[in-house]
Amino acid sequence: MIRPAQRKSPEALQGAHDHVSKRALARDVPYALSLSAAWAWRVGLIVLVAGVLIWLLGHISLLIIPLLLAGLLASLLLPVMGLLRRAKIPNGLAVALTVVVFLGVVGSMATLAGRQLALGFADLWDEAVEGLQQVQGWLHDGPLGLTTIQIDQFIDEGAAAVQNNSGSILTGVISLGSSAGSFGAGALLTVFALIFFLLEGERIWRFVVGLMPRDARIAVDGAGRRGWSSMANYVRVQMLVAFVDAVGIGAGAALIGVPLALPLSVVVFLGSFVPIVGALFTGLVAVLLALVANGWVNALIMLAIVLVVQQLEGHVLQPLIMGPAVSLHPLAVVLAVAGGTLIAGIPGALFSVPLLAVVNTVVRYIAARSWETDPAVGGVPPPPQNLPQPPAGPPHTDSYDSETTDSEEPRKATQ
Repeated sequence: MIRPAQRKSPEALQGAHDHVSKRALARDVPYALSLSAAWAWRVGLIVLVAGVLIWLLGHISLLIIPLLLAGLLASLLLPVMGLLRRAKIPNGLAVALTVVVFLGVVGSMATLAGRQLALGFADLWDEAVEGLQQVQGWLHDGPLGLTTIQIDQFIDEGAAAVQNNSGSILTGVISLGSSAGSFGAGALLTVFALIFFLLEGERIWRFVVGLMPRDARIAVDGAGRRGWSSMANYVRVQMLVAFVDAVGIGAGAALIGVPLALPLSVVVFLGSFVPIVGALFTGLVAVLLALVANGWVNALIMLAIVLVVQQLEGHVLQPLIMGPAVSLHPLAVVLAVAGGTLIAGIPGALFSVPLLAVVNTVVRYIAARSWETDPAVGGVPPPPQNLPQPPAGPPHTDSYDSETTDSEEPRKATQ
């Protein structure tokens, strides 16, 4: 028996019409345009969220920068902690010895460099005054042909400009004092965070992992430990690069008779922690010192020494040591430093490369699902194909909910 055709409801007809319209619209829109639009709104959303996050972090930079700096220092000092622990020294005493020795070394370097700079600038003052007199003589006898009255008039105008802007200068001095206070508070917070990172770093990390969803904890744990190892490798290699830059430029300055060679080496060492750019600018300071003290011939020789050291860093140290340690291309390093400087100034230039190294390692770890075969977080490597399958062991238990004891030693991956 043939049943009569059932009439569709108006809602069903409207739905079918909409479906046909969508299919027709999809046919009319090119695939490349549709794909580009899908990528565009997703990438735009990521950029928007990242911008808002950076804006929010900028308002609490007094907290973020000391924590980041403490993390870098902790990754550098953890091997020292490991040596002390293997020597049967208690955990608390090992942390105290590590921090005290580190602060003592940094304080000694700063004190030595400060004294040398004070004595050196006192000796260079007469030479600087003589240089200004030579400039004044060049303005008078050189191609400009300025008279003494015109030169004095320019000096008076400069003094008047300083007096007229005394309010702005006073505001700048007050702002500098406020910045010095913020620097002191940040230094104390850095030391405080460093102590607890060394003392209870494993416990803090397990607490953070425990905040993640249960199914994601193993992946987050493995990715975080790999990222930490990448940052530690970066800090150690960058310390070696900074040492080579400091020895090369400082020794070259001493050989050609540039004053303040020792404090100049300290400045170059500290500046080299900003990759590529830091050693270049500190090397220019050496060139200026050579120009003021010994003339332009000595300055050209100092410039050649700086360029040779930079070529050694760029063509030997960076490709052979830094590249394999952090898996970053030199172009990525330069772009990271430039972008970090534009966004956050000197702190951005300092932290951009280690953060990029961490992000690169974490993304690769998660994309490859490496936690499934990572024994550091409970993953089990697959057995060889030609061997019989071993019996299944007990399932992996999630231990991130349990508290760890204070005497638990940090894992090797965090060192």
